[in-house]
Amino acid sequence: MSKTIAIIKGDGIGPEIMQATLRVLDALDCNLRYDFVEAGLEALQQHGQLMPPVSIETIAKHGVALKGPLTTPIGRGFSSINVHLRRHFDLYANVRPAISFPGTRSRFEDIDIITVRENTEGAYLPEGQSISADGEVALASIRVTRTASERIVRYAFELARSKGRKKVTAVHKANIIKSCSGLFLEVARAVAADYPEIEFHEMIVDNACMQLVMNPHQFDVIVTTNLFGDILSDLCAGLVGGLGLAPGS
Repeated sequence: MSKTIAIIKGDGIGPEIMQATLRVLDALDCNLRYDFVEAGLEALQQHGQLMPPVSIETIAKHGVALKGPLTTPIGRGFSSINVHLRRHFDLYANVRPAISFPGTRSRFEDIDIITVRENTEGAYLPEGQSISADGEVALASIRVTRTASERIVRYAFELARSKGRKKVTAVHKANIIKSCSGLFLEVARAVAADYPEIEFHEMIVDNACMQLVMNPHQFDVIVTTNLFGDILSDLCAGLVGGLGLAPGS
């Protein structure tokens, strides 16, 4: 029985990447059918909206979307479409495996790390961002909740359990960001107690970055907040050869 999925080609190199990706899926005989939906700059030109309602409806109907990269202006301009999709569909867990593939050029071998990133709150909220009238002061808010922290940490432990993983490392900055990062760490410690068979570690984010480039094999599953997860998952991609080798869901 075939499955229809929504396809967002993306901006820039997105259509080229998507064409190659669909060739691979077809060659693997995944029994998929494609429903192409518009989003990003192409949709803005044709419909005056970055993410037309019909595109959202199509994604919701199929339940699965394969998305190429979408433009997000740097510094100014419209908010990230990715953030919009995550919040609309409550896509709270961004799962990023980094696995060594034979024949690729990288500094390390036998890497097998999964980064689980909270995807709906933290430092990436469009609300609460402002620049003063004179352009001298910029403000942004970080929002971390107990509910979102618990579900992302529990997701990471359940993933570890289902995949036979031995260790979960919670990455934080609770020594400095005592409120937001402190709450996340507090919750992570509490959830870890429910999984005594899985080794639990906690690590400050700057040390985690250093440890990843010095001895990445000590990591198994990493769970962290939105901003840190964004950075760490790309760092892990660099361990295995680049972003083109690091999928995300």
